[in-house]
Amino acid sequence: MPTQAGRLAVQQPGSWRPSGATANERGYTYKWQKASKAFLEEHPLCRYCERAGFVTASQLVDHIVPHRGDQSLFWRRSNWQALCRSCHSGEKQREEAEAG
Repeated sequence: MPTQAGRLAVQQPGSWRPSGATANERGYTYKWQKASKAFLEEHPLCRYCERAGFVTASQLVDHIVPHRGDQSLFWRRSNWQALCRSCHSGEKQREEAEAG
């Protein structure tokens, strides 16, 4: 995160992520890439779009309950859902922000 002279870099308010941690350090490793690819093959449609009556290809695996670094919750397949990028970046983020 870039900083200006005399200013400190800060995390987003409410973020659980350690400052500067890479995706790999947060658990999104090659093992995750393989597992999420297999999950998307089993769940090819976006769950939120389906709920709204649309047919949209899923593009990523979302954690229904944010894992906040808890590796047990991270790997719990019952906590995974297939979403398109639009739903993940829009509706899902709004839900999490409202939940606090």
